Amino acid sequence: MHTAHIIVSSLLALVFVISGLAKASGNPRGLAVTREVNVKDGIARIVGVIEALAALGVVIGLRNGFVQWIALVVLWVIMSGAMYFHFRAEKIKSSFPPFFLLTLVSIALVTI
Repeated sequence: MHTAHIIVSSLLALVFVISGLAKASGNPRGLAVTREVNVKDGIARIVGVIEALAALGVVIGLRNGFVQWIALVVLWVIMSGAMYFHFRAEKIKSSFPPFFLLTLVSIALVTI
């Protein structure tokens, strides 16, 4: 189970650091999805910074379980919020990526 946790956590860290930095940099491609669901660019950039920091916390947490638990809970809340905004904007089909990531974060939380 420990090996599966390391693999899932590493994949999550990679995805969230790429996604977070793309949003935080203000790159139009990184902000495209957030614009589709009517999230202001400033808020999306803050979320991007939080995602990138949480990804760093997931990596650091491979040595310290409490840090990883906090980082994963932050990512869980962000992905729950992303699903909310997708449903609010009636973009049901585009809510699959946040749902999938929410599921992976839940698996990582359970396997700590």
